[in-house]
Amino acid sequence: MTRYTEGPFRVLAGRTDNERLLLDVNSADPAYIPRSSLPDAAVGNRVDGDLRWEGDDPTLVDATVDTETRFWFRRTEEPLFEAARTCFETARAEDEAMNSRVTYDTDRNPNGIVYTFAEQPGSRDLFAEFRDGTKPLEPLLARAADGADPPFSVWVLDGDDPFVAVYIVLGPDGLLERTMRDTYE
Repeated sequence: MTRYTEGPFRVLAGRTDNERLLLDVNSADPAYIPRSSLPDAAVGNRVDGDLRWEGDDPTLVDATVDTETRFWFRRTEEPLFEAARTCFETARAEDEAMNSRVTYDTDRNPNGIVYTFAEQPGSRDLFAEFRDGTKPLEPLLARAADGADPPFSVWVLDGDDPFVAVYIVLGPDGLLERTMRDTYE
């Protein structure tokens, strides 16, 4: 018996180079598919299509890229940027595990949103949970889309600081994105 699950889905890296993980945008239900089903979809893209289940392994049919958002996951020795450290220090002062703030360019136009999440020593690897979809990024992207139009570039960074930063760059072709790539790529 064949069954279908309708998208949209968020594309994440799979367990191997030959597969991709699709997270249902609404439910965050995961499905691993062959990478060949998504030849033009980069990690972070939102795709529309149908998952077709024949047996245990799904395939994606009639897939189109809905939004070309890109995700970058980096464990880095580079110091995290000042806005992230300030955001985390504010959370720490307020005894909160998470905080966010909007960043601005030199003309005072919003250019990004930084989220910081306090690391949970010994119990959770938040960076890995974001990367493998256990902790979906979709709610953060939905909030960003309330005030800006995709596509976005999303940087998930884990450095020597006691937090994981998620930075949603609102203009993936702008100066901030080039700075992020120069620093963390």
